[in-house]
Amino acid sequence: MTRPTAPAAPGRPRPATVSAVSAVSRWRAPVADRANAVHPGAWWLWAIGLAAAASRTTNPLLLGLIVGVAGYVVAARRTDAPWARAYIAFVKLGLFVLAIRVLFSVLLGAPIPGTHLLFTLPEVPLPDWAQGIRIGGRVHAEQVVFAVYQGAKLAALLICVGAANALANPARLLKSLPGALYEAGVAVVVAMTFAPNLVADVARLRTARRLRGRSTGGLRAMAQIGLPVLEGALERSVAVAASMDARGYGRTASVPPAVRHTTTALTLGGLLGVCAGTYGLLAAEGAAYGLPLLVGGLAAAVAGLRLGGRRTVRTRYRPDRFGARSWLVAGSGAAVAALMVWAVSYAPGALEPGVVPLTAPTLPLWPAAGVLLGLLPAFVAPVPAPAAAPAPAPAPEESP
Repeated sequence: MTRPTAPAAPGRPRPATVSAVSAVSRWRAPVADRANAVHPGAWWLWAIGLAAAASRTTNPLLLGLIVGVAGYVVAARRTDAPWARAYIAFVKLGLFVLAIRVLFSVLLGAPIPGTHLLFTLPEVPLPDWAQGIRIGGRVHAEQVVFAVYQGAKLAALLICVGAANALANPARLLKSLPGALYEAGVAVVVAMTFAPNLVADVARLRTARRLRGRSTGGLRAMAQIGLPVLEGALERSVAVAASMDARGYGRTASVPPAVRHTTTALTLGGLLGVCAGTYGLLAAEGAAYGLPLLVGGLAAAVAGLRLGGRRTVRTRYRPDRFGARSWLVAGSGAAVAALMVWAVSYAPGALEPGVVPLTAPTLPLWPAAGVLLGLLPAFVAPVPAPAAAPAPAPAPEESP
């Protein structure tokens, strides 16, 4: 039987183990609440960083690692909100896009010379003006592998977007937008919340049909489910429009014409500069002018947004703070993208595995280690609060 430890005497130094435990508990991720929640923009920046990294490679091993990182963070930090259920839908959409890409490559061919013949399909003869296009014919392993690589890249991009939809609160994201982008932000937020709400409505109706003993598969069942889903979407749209009208949405302040014209010129010029600068950074021969154009375009766009915010009359109740944990989340995604861009010059052959001759892809060490930095939000972001358990039903009274 162990004896209880006596409390430390006053003035005596605390044991090293207690100090270590207190330091660990200080940096441990707390339970999420309204004050310490990660900014929704940080989740989108993290997801955009992963998507940018996925766009720089066709290596299926790296793409699978990016998808695994996004899935682990979503599983560790998503809530029970309706939009958090959209991740599985985006995963299914990515797999569907991958299958369609491979199917089109098999049916329509690809400009990839091959030596490993898999099978031969009946070829449809086409007129002379359709030279270079074929339907059917020989299917080689090289063209199928090339289609798998390209489809996996697009699927990874969709899954990264789905991770942002599952983690970021769209209403809080709308509140954090600048005043000049409020109208466009409403349209974007409504578009982003359409898919999660649609998935939630379909799941709810399928569960109701299953409880009633009705089938949930087949065209007839889908047709019977589709009408209530559309009706619910229409009712939700009308309710959102009524609530926006009650809150004074669309009311603008009067500003001088010169300010409006200056705002338009700065915003459009800044966006064009951002596009040209981004293209220059991505192109091999435009790196010299890409960075100055990008910096100048961002400065002009920010100035235009600041001026445009004067005509939007609205207040913010308890605005979201971009705290230290939000910076860590956003910085991890930016680090993944930057390391993958650097890896293009470090190991281009590993990031873009060739298909002629057909070789097995290899996992490069440093790019893979850079992708693993995207796991940081799973440890620094606040842990979602557990859902409240339903109250137990009262016990029936016994009859005498």
